[in-house]
Amino acid sequence: MIPAHAQPLSWVHDGDGLVAWDVAATTTVRGPERFARAQRWWARLCESAVVDDEIMAPGTGPVAFASFSFDADDESVVTVPGTIVGQRDGKAWITTITPNRPAPLPPTGSGPLSETEQDGSHYRQLVADAVEAISAGVFDKVVLARAVRMSGTIDVHRTLHKLSQRYADCWTFSVHGLIGATPELLVRRTGEQVTSRVLAGTVARSQDDLESGQLADDMVTSQKAREEHAYAVMSVAQALGTQCTDLIVPEEPSVLRLANVQHLATDIHAMLVDETSVVAIAAALHPTAAVCGTPTERALQYILNREQLRRQRYAGPVGWFDANGDGEFGIALRCGQITPDNRSIDLYAGCGIVAGSDPDSEFAESESKLAAMRWALSGQ
Repeated sequence: MIPAHAQPLSWVHDGDGLVAWDVAATTTVRGPERFARAQRWWARLCESAVVDDEIMAPGTGPVAFASFSFDADDESVVTVPGTIVGQRDGKAWITTITPNRPAPLPPTGSGPLSETEQDGSHYRQLVADAVEAISAGVFDKVVLARAVRMSGTIDVHRTLHKLSQRYADCWTFSVHGLIGATPELLVRRTGEQVTSRVLAGTVARSQDDLESGQLADDMVTSQKAREEHAYAVMSVAQALGTQCTDLIVPEEPSVLRLANVQHLATDIHAMLVDETSVVAIAAALHPTAAVCGTPTERALQYILNREQLRRQRYAGPVGWFDANGDGEFGIALRCGQITPDNRSIDLYAGCGIVAGSDPDSEFAESESKLAAMRWALSGQ
C-alpha cells in the first residue's frame, strides 16, 4: 500500500491504527517546552485548515505523527503526512492533506547487517555503580540503557511488516527514522477517557510453555520486579492525578506475554477534568519511572552524567495526535534510530536498576529486549 519510494509513518496495534506517507508539513522542537511548542505549531496549522471529515472519529481529519526526545536538549520531530490510511473498530478511511512534499526513502535492500557496540563489561559496571548509588541513598531506582549499532542497508518496509506480524500486541511505529514495536502505551486520550499501560519487570519467554509459566510466576513473586513495577505505576498515577479524576489503578499487575519476553503490566484508566490534549498529558507523564527512575530529577541527572549514551528519541513519547486533542503515545522502546544515509541503525535497550539488581542479569535482560529488533532486521 505504501509507495516503495516513500518514508513510512506508522502506528499499528493488532491490525488497527494508522499508516501514512508523504509530508504536508513538519517541524522540529527542542528544550523543556518542546511539547508545548509542538502543540502551538499544530494549533496554528489546524486553525488555517479546511477540513472535510464525515467520519469524525479519533484519527480522522488532520493528524500529526510525533517522536519526542528523552532529554530536552535533543531534537524532537513532528510530521503531518500527506496521505493517511486508518482502520479502527471495523471502520477504514483515507485522509489526504495538501500540499504534499514527497519524503523519499533511500534504496532498500536485504543484505546482512554487521553489529558493533561497547564492550558488555561497560554496561555491567554501570549497573554495579548504580546499585552502589542506590545503597548510598542517591535514588531508589534508575533506568540504564545501552546501544548497539548495526551497519548495512535497512529495509524499513520489511522490518515494520515483520514487527507488526510477530508483535501484534505491541504498537509498531515509524516516525522520521525511528522504528520499532513498543509494548508500553504512555497515554491514549479518547474524548474524556484516558488510558496508560505501565510495564516494569521483565523475564524471558521460552518456547516451552511450562518453563515460560515458571519464569512468569517467579517474576510475579520477585521482590525486585515488584518494587521496580511499583515505582513505575506510582509515577504514572501521580502524574495523571493532577489532570484526571476517577483513577482506576489495579492493586495487582498482570503478566503481558510477548513473543520473546514477559512483563509485569498495569493498565490505568482515568477521566479528564478538562480539555487537556494528549500531547500535554504526555508532557506531564514524561519521563516515567519506567524509563528514568525515581526520584525523577536525581535519576535523570545520573543518567545524563553516567550513561555515556545519547538516547535521542529512544525512551521518549512516540505516536500521533489529531485536531481534537485525541491520540496515542507510546514510549519508544524496542526500537532503533536509522542514520540519515540509511546505512546503519542504532538499537537501544534499557533496564530498571533497584537495590539487589545483578549486573549479569541486567545485561541478559537487555539482550532479550534487543532480540525483537535484531530479528526484524535480519534476513530470516
